[in-house]
Amino acid sequence: MNAHEIDYHIHGEEMQFVEVELDPQEAVVAEPGSFMFMDNTITMQTIFGDGARETDTFFDKLLNAGKRVLTGEKLFMTAFTHGGTGKAKVAFASPYSGRIVPLDLSDLGGKVICQKDAFLCAAKGVSVGIEFQKKLGSGFFGGEGFIMQKLEGDGLSFVHAGGTIVKRNLNPGETLKVDTGCIVAFTKDVHYDIQFVGGIKNTIFGGEGMFYATLEGPGTIWLQSLPFSRLANRVISAAPRAGGKRKGEGSILGGLGDLIDGDNGF
Repeated sequence: MNAHEIDYHIHGEEMQFVEVELDPQEAVVAEPGSFMFMDNTITMQTIFGDGARETDTFFDKLLNAGKRVLTGEKLFMTAFTHGGTGKAKVAFASPYSGRIVPLDLSDLGGKVICQKDAFLCAAKGVSVGIEFQKKLGSGFFGGEGFIMQKLEGDGLSFVHAGGTIVKRNLNPGETLKVDTGCIVAFTKDVHYDIQFVGGIKNTIFGGEGMFYATLEGPGTIWLQSLPFSRLANRVISAAPRAGGKRKGEGSILGGLGDLIDGDNGF
């Protein structure tokens, strides 16, 4: 598998976008809804799956695309191809505040496993598939579910995650315990499992969930400080309740606190 060789530049800080530079006939594939802008000589085409194997039959393409549905992604992807001369640029934006991480698969053993909504775009030729967690514990209790995405090939891929991104290299046998929602991606040799937190007080009153992930080296992992699910939960908890009243901001006084600060509901 030989992916197209693309150049790129990541712009911005909190709300980033990646600008990809294409030579004639080079292409990049992206998730629907991530497109930002492109030069006039670039054409856009909706395709089944990732377009990595052009020799696949229609049934094979349909099957590969159908697998994406299992990860919660759309059935189709979009390919952007430079059909002119010289160089042309196309850009893709992150869906929420965070960071875009470039992953050169040729330097990462040809395969990276990532959370199912992390993939943003990749050079054409990179295979975007699904990865089943082999252990039932990982499947039933992992915050990322039984199915994750896998990126395979030898080209550049880009993933997005929330908050600040931490890259960590694990030595053989070295283990890191992580909140399941904070995992962005890890290389193929990292062993992934789910463990029970343990203890009645930790389970009921800890507020950190009943399970955490263990990542054991050797390999490289990427972690995010602000999973989108955590951000969404905070937004929902602060949203007005039925009748227009907002939930107390963590105050012990609750509704009485709303009266004190002027939010009396009248």
